[in-house]
Amino acid sequence: MRLFLVVVSCVAFALPAVSTAQAQEETLADIRQELSVLYVEIQKLKRELNTTGAAGQLTGSGTLIERVNAIESELQRLTSQTEQLEYKVERVAEDGANRIGDLEFRLCELEEGCDIGALGDSSTLGGIETSGGGGNAGMVNPSSDDTTGNANAPQLAVSEQADFDRAKAALDAGNYAEAATQFETFRQSYPGGPMTARAGLLRGEALEGAGDLKAAARAYLDTFSTDKTGPEAPQSLYRLGAALGQLGQTEQACVTLAEVGNRFPGDQAVGQAQSAMTDLGCP
Repeated sequence: MRLFLVVVSCVAFALPAVSTAQAQEETLADIRQELSVLYVEIQKLKRELNTTGAAGQLTGSGTLIERVNAIESELQRLTSQTEQLEYKVERVAEDGANRIGDLEFRLCELEEGCDIGALGDSSTLGGIETSGGGGNAGMVNPSSDDTTGNANAPQLAVSEQADFDRAKAALDAGNYAEAATQFETFRQSYPGGPMTARAGLLRGEALEGAGDLKAAARAYLDTFSTDKTGPEAPQSLYRLGAALGQLGQTEQACVTLAEVGNRFPGDQAVGQAQSAMTDLGCP
């Protein structure tokens, strides 16, 4: 175990590191931008509440039937217009609630001593109730790429799922450089999210596909170091060892691959690690 810790420390110093300060700065800039968007949407809602003075005027002339028909027609027009405005307000409120919840999560990640579990559900803008059910509106369960397979897993914002799927599609299409960039952006945008570790692992695969083994090894190391007991930890550790072997660091690779079986007995990554050790001629 001590030897493995020494190896991991050496690898961490040897591989290029990503600037944490830069990632936080970019995240704060994104937050300021989204707050500006929310402010504009709120101003639009306020304008919807102001009258334009262009209300239809019902004429007092004509027969009783004609006047009743005119009133009925005006009521239908106003009802249709009201339903359209109500739908628009609900959609803005629902989208605003989703964005606010995402901002609260990301701000909590940047603050020291913030308990993410205590955040709870975000209320809708203006207290408007939508069919989505308040703070859970616009939320979806993690995709099948989430290896936990747990129906009770944390929910994702619609934007988070869409960003992950976009990066995964680029990886599946063989656009490795583009996929690596998108997965890194995802990790910075949703730190500590339910699919952040998965994004880190797939980023390593994308970098490996692009031929940048050193950066791929760093990505695997970062993913494993962030959560050493999470669902992506066994695969991240195995791939780190395999990448070190391809980089010619046989001794470190053998120690890392052996640690997969020590830490995660029974996981499918153990068999992969043992096969890699055989190929490297590890003792």
